[in-house]
Amino acid sequence: KNLFLSGLTAMEKQLAEYKCNTNEAIQLKLVRFPEDLEDENTTFNPEYSHQVFGDDEVAFGYKGLKILLYYIAGNLSTLFRIEYTSKVNEKFDCVEADDVESKIREIIPPGFCTNTDDFVSLLEKEVNFKPFGMLLHTYSIHNEEAGEDITYQIYKADMTCPGFREYHERLQTFLMWFIETASFIDVDDERWNYFLVFEKYNKDGATLFATVGYMTVYNYYVYPDKTRPRVSQMLILPPFQGEGHGAQLLETVHRYYMSSPTVLDITAEDPSENYVKLRDFVLVKLCQDLLCFSPVKLMQGFSQEMVTEAQQKLKINKQHTRRVYEILRLRATNMGDAEQSRSYRLDVKRRLIGPYKKKQRELAKMRRCLRPEEMTNQLNQIDLNLQREQLEETFQQLVSDYRRVLERLAQA
Repeated sequence: KNLFLSGLTAMEKQLAEYKCNTNEAIQLKLVRFPEDLEDENTTFNPEYSHQVFGDDEVAFGYKGLKILLYYIAGNLSTLFRIEYTSKVNEKFDCVEADDVESKIREIIPPGFCTNTDDFVSLLEKEVNFKPFGMLLHTYSIHNEEAGEDITYQIYKADMTCPGFREYHERLQTFLMWFIETASFIDVDDERWNYFLVFEKYNKDGATLFATVGYMTVYNYYVYPDKTRPRVSQMLILPPFQGEGHGAQLLETVHRYYMSSPTVLDITAEDPSENYVKLRDFVLVKLCQDLLCFSPVKLMQGFSQEMVTEAQQKLKINKQHTRRVYEILRLRATNMGDAEQSRSYRLDVKRRLIGPYKKKQRELAKMRRCLRPEEMTNQLNQIDLNLQREQLEETFQQLVSDYRRVLERLAQA
């Protein structure tokens, strides 16, 4: 590092000190009490800031840069301030600092506070904030720290709820910091549904509500008279992650659509790995009591009956039903028994090999045009060995994912 720096001119060295990592500079807070403002424990940082600050996630031109984005816990009224110890323009003529403020202004809606006093006086009005829309589900989770059960509620809202449009604009800014490829949705399209999670908390003897997370779902039209809801975005805010809210939310949304005769099944748009694990858990939990998933039937293999029953009763599509089947069959299988475990492995690998076989056929076609016959056979042989290894690797990975789902299910 020192060798590298000594090669730089004095000017470059000085300029290098004016770079800040934006994931560290951005400080987020969900504020319930005035004292939260000074409490470092209530601060959290983005996982991503590349969508606002570019792939390097760097802001140039400041030393000790802090980008404060504080939100009132319930209605998400915002305080936005920038602080720094020094700025590059004051010392150097030829370089300019990044316009950090306008970059943030592009994603946060207007009407934010810029000073703490205004923000604190808004905080006093927070007692009037109530959740939007229709209450779907109430649940409680025991909190070790507080030594008590905390109550949470899930609501379904839409743009006709007074104040919801503005609230949603503030809420969706969190996507930029926590979802790698986030985009804002077109709220004027009425086919969007919004599901919101709130925590109930007490302040000076009153009950208040804090925003925990949310999910947006788009209702695709399916000819002639059905819809296929597709989960688009889902975010549980960092202070609440790892407490089981994602599973509560997803299950509540599933149950909401289950009661609708026009819904075919529920899908998801470009799901993350974490979302897939969450969905596995929720769907297996919903399906485990269906008759078609009894141990005897699981051992007979994947069936049309499973597809039909999961779709009709629980609005689960075929692809997801297949995963549920594999997870439940793993639970019913004694993997210490050679015959049972071989049968399970072949069953899962038969599904996994589908795409490989297709690729194999395409390659073979291509090679017939390009190479002599004996060449092709040798190459296919190499391919097959590699394919076996990849398949085994994929299978092992799946089984360990499935086991985690089953462990979580056993604790639920």
